[in-house]
Amino acid sequence: MIIIMHGVALALAAAAAANDALTDGATIECPGAYGGHLQGIATDGAGAIYWSFTVHIVKTDTQGTVLKVVEAPSHQGDLVCHDGRVYVAVNLGKFNREPGEADSWVYVYDTDNLALVAKHEVQEVVHGAGGITYRDGHFYVIGGLPDNYQENYVYEYDTDIHFIKRHVVNSGHTHLGIQTACYADGCFWFGCYGSPRLLLKTDESFRMLGRYEEDWSYGVAVLEDGRFLRGTTTPVKEIRQWRGAAAIDTPGKTRNQL
Repeated sequence: MIIIMHGVALALAAAAAANDALTDGATIECPGAYGGHLQGIATDGAGAIYWSFTVHIVKTDTQGTVLKVVEAPSHQGDLVCHDGRVYVAVNLGKFNREPGEADSWVYVYDTDNLALVAKHEVQEVVHGAGGITYRDGHFYVIGGLPDNYQENYVYEYDTDIHFIKRHVVNSGHTHLGIQTACYADGCFWFGCYGSPRLLLKTDESFRMLGRYEEDWSYGVAVLEDGRFLRGTTTPVKEIRQWRGAAAIDTPGKTRNQL
């Protein structure tokens, strides 16, 4: 046990040192090109970043060294790490339709080797599960939205992915709903598509605190030192694949439009 704990302490120290080497504004590249654009990013508190590319899940360190890649069925969405597992919001059906056309799941992968260890139905997410985050023993799933809706929804689950309740976010309409989610600093952050793209900030009861013209729709995550990572993605048109990167950035730095 002493040896194990010592090894964990060394790993955490190494992760902290790697993060210290990342200056504000630095960008971490995810090497390679993958099937589908970047859907989200997550960190595990031990120096690893997890990237979802629609049909691939990638694990790197904070320097961008690839540690593992696995293929996965479309559509893998945004993801979160908790207790040695990577939880990914997955929709095997259609997005942004009225109830009955989505097929929403949470897939669970091992953080070490990205082996798929569980699948949980979350059919309550009726417009298509697109992202997930975690707070205080509960998971929160977000997703698509039809054009005629003027509010977004967050679906709450326990640690065994049993449904608890649906929350309403009085955000006004956002194009295709919410794409990415992160709980940090006592708030929820939600990245949305649109023109311009939007970042939503709510309190723990999902009351709106901020609405910003900022693009966090490809990933929002937090490093061990509390700094945020903002996902970006670019197409490689000649091979019809996508690359991803994460920049150290600050959410909510523009004018609050509420």
